[in-house]
Amino acid sequence: MLETPRLRIRALTIADAPFVLALQSQPSWLRFIGDRGVHDLASAERYLIDGPIANRQQHGFALDLVELKESGAPIGVCGLIRRESLPHPDLGFALLDDYAGRGYAFEAASAVMAHARAALGLSTILAIATHDNARSAALLGRLGFVVDRAIDHEGTALDLYASTIALG
Repeated sequence: MLETPRLRIRALTIADAPFVLALQSQPSWLRFIGDRGVHDLASAERYLIDGPIANRQQHGFALDLVELKESGAPIGVCGLIRRESLPHPDLGFALLDDYAGRGYAFEAASAVMAHARAALGLSTILAIATHDNARSAALLGRLGFVVDRAIDHEGTALDLYASTIALG
């Protein structure tokens, strides 16, 4: 578990399926991330098992739940994803629309990046975003990512971002 001044970032579990269903049903998720086939609780549970839970078991990291420290309310996801189509792990993040624009995504992503560097020893971290996702592009820029190139990922044109540092 990671903590920031306002947030707790913890592993997703099957019990988080209702939240995942709500998050992935938002128009912003569908527009910028895409339909992941999560349309009911059963498909949300399957997504969790085959996605974040499997990723954590296989690679030691995954997308995690972001919750408010004060109330414990889940507000989004943030973490690292290992995709076969990319040579390095990539940073993923998404918030419920009601919590966007308050600095939570930057706070969570900064903590995940610091953990990735210090605890996991990752010198290169990637990120992907649709060309028209200005908010994600701005956040990635604030985190030190630069556009590497345009790619086709699962039939979608995306910008591939990279953040590379020399470790210790």
